[in-house]
Amino acid sequence: MSSKKVIELFYDVVSPYSWLGFEIMCRYRTVWNVELKLRPAFLGGVMQGSDNRPPGMVPNKMVYMSNDLQRLSKYFEVPLSPPSNPAEAMFIKGSLSAMRFVTAVQKREKDGDKQVEQVSRELWRRIWNQDKDITEPASLSEAAKKAGLSDDEIKAAMESYNTKEIKDKLKSTTQDALDYGSFGFPMIVCHIDGKPEMYFGSDRFELMAHRLGEKWLGPVPHKAAAKL
Repeated sequence: MSSKKVIELFYDVVSPYSWLGFEIMCRYRTVWNVELKLRPAFLGGVMQGSDNRPPGMVPNKMVYMSNDLQRLSKYFEVPLSPPSNPAEAMFIKGSLSAMRFVTAVQKREKDGDKQVEQVSRELWRRIWNQDKDITEPASLSEAAKKAGLSDDEIKAAMESYNTKEIKDKLKSTTQDALDYGSFGFPMIVCHIDGKPEMYFGSDRFELMAHRLGEKWLGPVPHKAAAKL
């Protein structure tokens, strides 16, 4: 059996396309012979650092995006439903506190990244399915509770997510994304033959599979496998 290829997934819960990329990579982690590393980062920092503009700031892109997300939600089987005021949720409220909180959970988690995965998913669900807040401390602890964290684990993450150590860790991961050449999320880095290859967005999986020497079985691989 060949040694596992490493895939890094840089994401932010404010980004609906990141949710799609995240779910696909979580599904394929066991289908492909890969080691998936979740890299929660701050999309605002990447946009600023790469001098990019969010698609929501361009009226035609915003219209396209809302239609696109409806189609993708059905295709990927991810329950995407935009918040009532996407611009406020994404650009005014943003996700800095949410991503610091996810970073705090990751920093504490010793065995794998199950909690990081579940907390991230619950935060996406809040903003991109339930039209709920992801900025207030109560919102963050509610998401963590739904993700299955114990009261003690939630308390520890709540106490640390605004510390300099956690802020610096999030900045450092965001800088790692920029150093790879990122200009937006999701940003997936496949390490192939010792070299990093960057894939942007949630529509490059066929190409990634080809480069990894793996098979693309569609967005819900276990269903495809059942048909074979």
